[in-house]
Amino acid sequence: MHVLERRADINLESFRRVAWEGEPVVLGGAARERIAAARKTFLEYIEKYPDRRVYGANTRVGPGVKTVLRHGELRAQSARRPGAAGVSFGEKLPTRVVRGILLARLANFVEGNSGISLPVVEEVADMLDGRALPPLPGRGNGAAGEINALGHLFFEIADRVTMGPKDNSALTNGSPCASALVADAALAARGRISLAARVFALAIEGFRAPLEHYDPILADCWGSPHDRSALATLAHCLEGAGGERRAWQAPVSFRVIPRLLGQAFQALEEAEECAQWSLASVTDNPTYLPPGSEHAPASEFPHGRVIHAGGFHNASAYTALNALSGAWADLVLLADRLCAKTLDGDVSGLPHGLDGGAAYDAPRYLPGSLVALGEQARRAAQRTFLPGSGEYAARGQSDIGTPVFAAWYADAESGDCLLAALAVLAATSARALDVGERTPAPPLRGLHAAVRERVPPLDAPRLLGPDLEALHEVFRSEVFDDTGGRGATHGAG
Repeated sequence: MHVLERRADINLESFRRVAWEGEPVVLGGAARERIAAARKTFLEYIEKYPDRRVYGANTRVGPGVKTVLRHGELRAQSARRPGAAGVSFGEKLPTRVVRGILLARLANFVEGNSGISLPVVEEVADMLDGRALPPLPGRGNGAAGEINALGHLFFEIADRVTMGPKDNSALTNGSPCASALVADAALAARGRISLAARVFALAIEGFRAPLEHYDPILADCWGSPHDRSALATLAHCLEGAGGERRAWQAPVSFRVIPRLLGQAFQALEEAEECAQWSLASVTDNPTYLPPGSEHAPASEFPHGRVIHAGGFHNASAYTALNALSGAWADLVLLADRLCAKTLDGDVSGLPHGLDGGAAYDAPRYLPGSLVALGEQARRAAQRTFLPGSGEYAARGQSDIGTPVFAAWYADAESGDCLLAALAVLAATSARALDVGERTPAPPLRGLHAAVRERVPPLDAPRLLGPDLEALHEVFRSEVFDDTGGRGATHGAG
C-alpha cells in the first residue's frame, strides 16, 4: 500500500511499485485535509471574485473562455461528463501505463493545486485498488494537452461521485500522460540496457575479443560518466573471463561497444531525470495556489491565487523519448555488425556458418533478419516533432498539439526491435561458444543456458524463426518483469 501525502511521494520508484507491480494507493490524512481545505478556499475565491475568469470553473471551456458562467449555467457545466473530448481510438495502452497515468494524475490534487473536491480525488485513488480500468486508446491523442486520452479514463467517474465547479476540467487538464509515458519508458530502458550489456558481453566472449577493449581504465581517458557506467557494467558481466583471446584488435563494432552503451546510459539518465520531476509536477490549467502556500501568503492572498499557464504541455518528455529511440536503433545496428563479424570465419577465426559440421547453413542467414530489424528501428526512431492541432482547433485557442504519445510508441517499437536483434545476436554468440567448446564468464552463464534452452544446437535442419521468437519473448519478460528485470537470464547457471 502506497500512502500518498505529498507530491514528492510520486516518483520513479513509487511509479514502478504502483504502475508495474500493482501496489494500491491510499490518500494520507494530511493530504485529505489539504485537499478539503483547498477546495473550500477555491470555492470562496470564485464566490468572492465572480468577474475573474477561472478557466473551466466559472467560464466555458475552449473558445468559450470569454464567457463567465452564472448560477444555473455553472451548475450545468459542473454536471458535464469529463469525457467530451475522448475521441481517440485504436490500440489500447497497457494496464501498467494506465495505472501510471492515474498515479501521476494525483500530483495535481494531493496538495490542493487544482481546487478539486476531495470525493473526486478519493475516487481517482480508488481506481488503483486493482479493479479493471477503462480501456485507454493510445492512437489519435494529438490535441492540445491530453484531454483526448483522459476523457476515456474519467468518462464514467461522474456516475460514481457528484461533480462540482472545475472538478471535470481538473480531471482532464494537465500532463499526467506525458509523465507516465516517459516514466514507463525509463523503467523499460533500464531493463533493455541491462540485457543489451549482457548479450554484448556474450558476443565478446563468443568472438574472443581482447578484454583490453573494455578495460575500466578507459573511463579516465574518455571522461564521459555514461561511458564509465557502460565500462563498469561490461566489467561486471565479464568478471572471471579468460581463456585464449585474439592476439590482435577486434573489428570496430566490438571496440565501440562501451561508447554506444554509454550513449544509451545517457539517454536513460535524461529519461529518468525527466520522469522524476514530471511525475511530481503540478500541470493543471489553471493552477490554484491555496492561501498560506509558499507563493500565496495568506496576508496577501486570503483566498489563494489562480494562475493560467501551459503546464499541460511537457516538451521534455517527448525529447527524452526521442533520445531513447535513437539509442535503441543504434544498438540494433551494433548487434547486426557483431553478428555478421562473428559469422564471418575469415574475421572471427570460427568455422564458417558456425554449423559445427552439420549439413545445414541456416546461421548465415541471420544477418539478413538483423538488416530488416535495423530498418524498422531506424524508421521508428525518426525524431518526433511538435505538431499543430488541426485547422478546426487552430481557429480557437488550441493551436499546438502534443507528440508524446507518438514518441512513446516510437520508443516501444524501436526498443522491441532491439530485443529481437539481441535474441539473434545471443543465439549466434552462444553457438560460437559451443563450436569453440568454451564457457562464458560466470556472470553470463545464466544467459547462455537460457539461450541454449530456447535455441538448441543445430544438429539437424530446422526453422530457426520459432526458436528466435521464443528467445525474444524471454527477453521481453526480462525487461517488463516486475522484479526489475532480474529473471531467467541472470545468474551463474
